[in-house]
Amino acid sequence: MTQMKVGITTPLEDGAHGAILKVSELGLKACQVTCVHLEPLTPENAVELRAASAEFGIEIATMSVHIPVRQVWNFDDGPETIGLTPLQNRVAGMRMFKQTSDFAKWAGVPSIKIHLGFTPENPHDPLYISLVEALKDLAAYCAANGNDLWLESGQETPVTLLRVIQDVGASNVGINLDAGNMIMYARANAVDCLEVFGRYVWGVHIKDGEYPTDGHQLGASKPIGQGKVNFPLFIARLAELGFTGVLAIEQAIRPETVNEIKRATGYLESIIARLDA
Repeated sequence: MTQMKVGITTPLEDGAHGAILKVSELGLKACQVTCVHLEPLTPENAVELRAASAEFGIEIATMSVHIPVRQVWNFDDGPETIGLTPLQNRVAGMRMFKQTSDFAKWAGVPSIKIHLGFTPENPHDPLYISLVEALKDLAAYCAANGNDLWLESGQETPVTLLRVIQDVGASNVGINLDAGNMIMYARANAVDCLEVFGRYVWGVHIKDGEYPTDGHQLGASKPIGQGKVNFPLFIARLAELGFTGVLAIEQAIRPETVNEIKRATGYLESIIARLDA
């Protein structure tokens, strides 16, 4: 029987208890926790998050925090602003990600998730070499805290992401595969990239979109099931690979989005049910 669960991303800025309550009110049993600022990453909030997870029976698969710099999600400015790859982001990013790892340890969350950004394909590029060294340091820090380090896919090619993991060489480094990002950044489709790094996929973002038709802008975001991601085939392939994690819908939880989230949840659960039939 397929063990993967449908979940959602939920913001810690709503308060630790409120973040998990939102997930429970949607009838879901799993989530990824997101955080825009460092301020909520306190020991007190960690205790509250752990308690809320137990109270509502919600699995927290991972958590993430954004680097506090200008990040531009396009092809023009993205390479210089997104993720840990740009040198100007490195010091702030490493500090924040280590604090996130500390918080995850306190809260009982098994992993943290980060964006690398537009990682160079050339393994001899000094930017690539320095990134790998930084990730070795971060992976070791996470391991000491008992948590894994998930690299979210999107801006880098599948083979580059695979190479990064191999070159870091740490057993606690895996991938949070964003199905929509692979399409919207025109890096690969979600099914084919599983052939490259499927064994390292420990988490999944459920998002849909279209390929870019403008060399400056990402492809358009679409409602789940209405873009280019072949979710029935994607989820079936994940099941074949033995994936048992959370399919986290990446969607802001607001009154006006609840119906869309419930429609997406039903769609994903119907795919899982067909696999178990």
